Amino acid sequence: MDFKRGLHDGLADRSTETTRLHTATHLLHEGLRRVLGESVEQRGSNITVERLRFDFTFHRKVTQEEIKRVEDLVNEQISKGLAISIKKMSVDEAKGMGATGLFESRYDENVKVYSMGDFSLEICGGPHVMNTRDLGKFRVIKEESSASGV
Repeated sequence: MDFKRGLHDGLADRSTETTRLHTATHLLHEGLRRVLGESVEQRGSNITVERLRFDFTFHRKVTQEEIKRVEDLVNEQISKGLAISIKKMSVDEAKGMGATGLFESRYDENVKVYSMGDFSLEICGGPHVMNTRDLGKFRVIKEESSASGV
C-alpha cells in the first residue's frame, strides 16, 4: 500500500515529514490488524517526504470498504491526540506486554517500545512525533500486491 499524508527503519531521511509518516506506520499497522485480523504482519516500509509504502502480509486483495475502515480508524486515533510514549525494556518484556515487532529481526538486549494510547504498542528504533495530532489527515492512495501474500 502506498500512503500519502494530506535506512534501518525504512526512512529516506529524518525530516519532520518522514518522522510523521514513520509514526503513522504504527497506527496503520494496528489499524490493518484490527480490520483484517491479527495475521497481518509488517514486512517492510519505505518512507520519503512524499509518501510512505507499507508492506504487509495478507492472503488477498484488500477491499475498498476495508481500506476505508482502516483510514477511518487511523484518523480517529490521530484526532484523539494520543500522547506517544517510549519505554526501554528487554525483548521478552516487550513480547509479554503484547508489543508487535519484527521478532525474527535481531534486536539488542533492550529495545524501545512505543505506545500510542491504548491503540498501538510496538518495538521500534525510528523517530516519532510526540502526539498523534501532529500527523494531520491520513489517506490511502494505492493498494497493490508486491509479491504473493504481500
